[in-house]
Amino acid sequence: MAFIDYYKVLGVDKSATQQDIRKAYRKLAKKYHPDVNSTDADAKERFQQINEANEVLSDPEKRKKYDEYGENWRHAEEFEAQRQQYGGYDFGGFGGFGDFSRSAGNSSQFSDFFENLFGGRGFGGFSSAPRQGQDLQTELSLTLSEASQTHKRVININGNSIRLTIPAGIADGQKIRLKGQGGNAPQGGTRGDLYITFRIEPDQRFTRTGDDLHTTLPIDLYTLLLGGELTVPTLDSSVRMHIKPGTQPDAKLRLKGKGFPHYKDEEKRGDLFVSLKLTLPTLNEQQKELLRKMKEASC
Repeated sequence: MAFIDYYKVLGVDKSATQQDIRKAYRKLAKKYHPDVNSTDADAKERFQQINEANEVLSDPEKRKKYDEYGENWRHAEEFEAQRQQYGGYDFGGFGGFGDFSRSAGNSSQFSDFFENLFGGRGFGGFSSAPRQGQDLQTELSLTLSEASQTHKRVININGNSIRLTIPAGIADGQKIRLKGQGGNAPQGGTRGDLYITFRIEPDQRFTRTGDDLHTTLPIDLYTLLLGGELTVPTLDSSVRMHIKPGTQPDAKLRLKGKGFPHYKDEEKRGDLFVSLKLTLPTLNEQQKELLRKMKEASC
């Protein structure tokens, strides 16, 4: 298999920050996601490479090994262990193996070492065991309404359809692991895991703080002064809220238990906070005259 330069895959240079890598990954993953390129085989392969690149470069420890050992970064620990058995030779990364073979003075010895490390032959008490497949990462966007309900979803990862149940109350940025749903393993090992990060889209009606929801509603002057009722939308319906006479225009009222469901426990919910925004009416001359009399009477 040809060497894949993960930096080129994401379109960043080796000095890229974690924020740069994350930004590049999200942009490319959205562009090449199989859900929007179902008939494009090249897009599926590209999407897989993007996930692989992100899985390595977004992990500081894996990235360090990749920067040092390139395509052979997965074998870094075995290489270091074998290097110690050969007297601590500094091979200068895998690019320096030629110097090692000459210093060892035995090309067959070097071949055995390399075959043992990457081909699975026993050597010096070391044997190559089945390895775990690569962990994969992806992002899944949900509306606020979708995140408030337990529901099933089918996602496509590397051409494989995966069914999952998303619990109510999932939070923005929350990550879950699907064991054994990652990359296939070499040498008959177990498959890697799939990590899904959830992104909750902004909502036009509500903002969320933990399990509490916040909204702003207009209210007229007469209802504030005289009292009345206000229709308040919730996530799944609407309720009537009683407004007391003389309520201030900047008041914040609470509807207990009408907020967001608790994660994995829909019976528990946060509160809904309603901020009132006064809307002034357009008055005719008769109404203005009444207001003038009210003003004079209050002086």
